[in-house]
Amino acid sequence: MTSSKAHCIRPAALAATLACAAWWPFAQAQPAAYPAKPLQLVAQQPPGSGSDAMTRVWADCAARELGQSVVVQNKPGANGILAVNFLKGQPADGYTLMSIGMSQMSITPYVYRQRPYDPLADFDGVAVLGTSPLVLAVPAGSGIARLQDLDRLARATPGGVNFGSPGKGSPAHLLTSALLDKMGAPGTHVPFVGEGAGLTALMGQQIQAMTLVMGTAAAQVKAGKLTALAVFGAQRSPLLPDVPTIAEALPAAADLARPSWIAVVARAGTPPELLNRLNAATEKCRGDAQYKSRFDAMNVSLTATAPRDVRVWAERDAAVWRPLIDKLGLATE
Repeated sequence: MTSSKAHCIRPAALAATLACAAWWPFAQAQPAAYPAKPLQLVAQQPPGSGSDAMTRVWADCAARELGQSVVVQNKPGANGILAVNFLKGQPADGYTLMSIGMSQMSITPYVYRQRPYDPLADFDGVAVLGTSPLVLAVPAGSGIARLQDLDRLARATPGGVNFGSPGKGSPAHLLTSALLDKMGAPGTHVPFVGEGAGLTALMGQQIQAMTLVMGTAAAQVKAGKLTALAVFGAQRSPLLPDVPTIAEALPAAADLARPSWIAVVARAGTPPELLNRLNAATEKCRGDAQYKSRFDAMNVSLTATAPRDVRVWAERDAAVWRPLIDKLGLATE
């Protein structure tokens, strides 16, 4: 006679089997850990620009921290609008990011009457990487050693001085325009596609002045190719300790001591957990000696920020720049 025990399954074993069977399809459906493939990081300026250099420093370190390649794709043009449009056309999956400056987050959209994009609605922040002062520079050998010399040249030249910038609506454009306005001196804006092209024109004396990021200006000043007139910052820079701040050079322009900043963003709608993962990688980079050294060489002060702070910084600076755009009549179609 066969025992009935041979034909039954113990309740505990049956429960475990059923639980395992129920769990298995869900386990198979779980997404791979992010990131599971290389990331694309869009740079708005051409290779060789200060913004591009900062972008690549973050890409190198982020790749180590994330365990995946971060490939930089340069898409310059229209002061960042081309890059913005590219990002907006990508999936909001955290695999296409963009480095973006104060200009594109708080100035560029507002110099067009028909706003080309909305920085507060179109992007989700990852982190603000750091800040850097801007420097007003002129060609070496031009006979301009102080801001007062530039003022005299502007008044003596029909149409005023020709000053360059990386593009319409860039911080360099607004700061130089505002400075000339405070001086009561005339000037003509000459926009370039990126800082590098403007720098070449400046050193070739095709334009008479340009506001540059500190890392770019300091290298050329030390090489004897440019003369720095003022730093748009609250303190003098250790890279150019003999160059006065804008408040020292012209007290009436003290409110123009506004540093530029650079951030990393994703397309709006990117899952918050992916933004937090990228932000955590950025924070680890901030503690990396090599990462810090490379930014120090460009006179970039690193910042600790959460993803939401990108929006906060953009709103804060737009509150300053938008009235200035209106006052100077810089908005166009």
